Amino acid sequence: MSKDISLQTMKPGESARILGFVKGEREYRQRLLAMGLTPGTVFSVTRVAPLGDPLEISVRNFTLTLRRREAAILLAERL
Repeated sequence: MSKDISLQTMKPGESARILGFVKGEREYRQRLLAMGLTPGTVFSVTRVAPLGDPLEISVRNFTLTLRRREAAILLAERL
């Protein structure tokens, strides 16, 4: 059974599927959608900075670095 998670709690090597976005934060949501982070997309965490900000994910055959605030907008389920 899948468990809803926050990207901020994920460790390198873990994978998840994007479920959607939290309400509000329209500007960041549009930006994330433009970068290919759409519902149903699978990604994996490749690196996390020592203080947890930023984190690097692998999605759609490219690497993307997200700030903690941007990552908090995504709703995901662990795979």
